[in-house]
Amino acid sequence: MASIQRKRKMFISVLPGEQIEVALAEDGRLQEYYVEMLHQSKTRGNIYKGKIHNIDPALQAAFINYGAQKNGFLQVDEVHPEYYQSDIKPLKGHKYPPLQRVLRPGQEILVQVVKEPTGNKGAFLTTYLSLPGRYFVLTPGREQLGISRKITSEKERERLRRIVEDFKLETGLGVIVRTASEGQSKASLSRDLQFLKRLWNEVRKRGVSEVAPALIYEEKDLAFRAIRDYLTQDVAEVWVDHEQTAEQVREFVSLIFPRRKKMVKFHSDSEKTLLEKFNLESQLAQIYSREVDLPCGARLVFDQTEALMAVDINSGKIAGEKNFKEMAFKANLEAAEEIPHQLRLRDVGGQIVIDFIEMKDKKHIREVEKTLRAGLKSDKARTDMSPMSRFGLVQLVRQRLGISALSVTMQNCPFCQGTGMVRNLEWRAQQVLKEIYRTLRRKHCPETFEYKTEPELALYILNHKRDKLRDWEVKFGRHVHILCYSTF
Repeated sequence: MASIQRKRKMFISVLPGEQIEVALAEDGRLQEYYVEMLHQSKTRGNIYKGKIHNIDPALQAAFINYGAQKNGFLQVDEVHPEYYQSDIKPLKGHKYPPLQRVLRPGQEILVQVVKEPTGNKGAFLTTYLSLPGRYFVLTPGREQLGISRKITSEKERERLRRIVEDFKLETGLGVIVRTASEGQSKASLSRDLQFLKRLWNEVRKRGVSEVAPALIYEEKDLAFRAIRDYLTQDVAEVWVDHEQTAEQVREFVSLIFPRRKKMVKFHSDSEKTLLEKFNLESQLAQIYSREVDLPCGARLVFDQTEALMAVDINSGKIAGEKNFKEMAFKANLEAAEEIPHQLRLRDVGGQIVIDFIEMKDKKHIREVEKTLRAGLKSDKARTDMSPMSRFGLVQLVRQRLGISALSVTMQNCPFCQGTGMVRNLEWRAQQVLKEIYRTLRRKHCPETFEYKTEPELALYILNHKRDKLRDWEVKFGRHVHILCYSTF
């Protein structure tokens, strides 16, 4: 096998007992970033023994008590037929039988968290369980043999298919062959599969013995998952800044790549952080920026709504160009290259609508679509993309792989409540004047009335509303003092 040119590096930064950060970079450019706060419970991938709290016939969904604050949400298409109470067939025109006829409140059920709880919504659950390993994903209850689409060689796909068939899986078990299995020996693949089968036997035993609600299987922490899921042949180095974690990572890596034990390196510098040393801090800051500049002078603007992520290509500096048609095409092309990269970094999931600068030339439209598709192809997350509309809109639906860094590290502004907008000084001054006016009109208003507010608003009122206050002082025979809150 020809030698692989390794350009990628993995960085695992640990704050003991508090936080784990994982970054992947290629040629010094940040490609993926994940963060996990250890005090915040992560449930995605966990398997629970839950109890059906109630069934909503209108939604065709069950609400499951699995031990969390909010009940989980289980849709009818996520219910494995083994849980059906009787042989009831779907109604005419429906794919599934009515959920209220096949499940009952109080029934115990094994569920896996597919999507973390968000806002007022509980976790999204499934009964189609899966256990991920290094090379395989074991799928109990689904006798399937799937091979990652990222493995493109037909010869390699056929080799892996034969190997799995030789393993002769027990009835009721299926596997999905992961990308990392490409080029691996039969012995390595067998070890991973045996591990997953032992794990499933343990899950099954606990699922019988435990009383609902109960945690049956817990996913590993981010450092372990990063090695399991993201360490590929093209990764040259793995840097870790915590000695104990570095040792654990080294042990795991030696099982995966026995001949490359030295790829795990310990960062001991106390002057510079791991991410600072490799110039990734400034790139990380971009994740939290609403705007991303493009080389041509245009910029990307990201706005998250309840329903979707909107991405606007703002023409910016190119708006005054004489040949706007060509510059618009160039800006759209650069945007199509950068957007997949930003979606990975921010781990944007769900619906995404991209508003490209309008183009009339069909050749230009096809080129932009082609560039966008090529960028999305290298994404681990599954993405569906619509053709560009005549208004320049492209719709994407992207799978969310984990919890985005933004959702973990950000909160809504207490002033704007996440809208990005606050009341202006004139409006706020009017509200203050209303209150002062109401107070001055009262019979028992003190001789001197003091109103306290923040410095900026106080100065605005004294500079712009002084005449009004003076008129009221004369009219009501009172004194009005505008005071500032302490800035400390």
